[in-house]
Amino acid sequence: MSYLGKEIELGLYSSPEEVASHIAKILGGLKAERKLVRIGNGNMKVAKQITTQLNLKFCSHFELEFVDEQKTTKKIKNHNKRGKRDMLSARFIAQREGYRHFVLPLSRTG
Repeated sequence: MSYLGKEIELGLYSSPEEVASHIAKILGGLKAERKLVRIGNGNMKVAKQITTQLNLKFCSHFELEFVDEQKTTKKIKNHNKRGKRDMLSARFIAQREGYRHFVLPLSRTG
């Protein structure tokens, strides 16, 4: 997770609900007027689950970008380090621009 161009957190989460809860907590604590969440498009089913859960847990508007994940995975010699590889890919995804959507909280959209 980055804020003002600096990485503020690096983590690995086991479910869309867990990552959405954590992102909502972080977004809620930021004073920024514009809040942008970037999600890789490699598994759109999971990306949409994260978006839905985030919309339920974060009761304010935010911008969302689905980012192309191609060429974000670095080859790691030790195949047992998938979590590390995923976190490195997330860094690349955070730096890319994607298709932007403006998400309004469910309380405003019904």
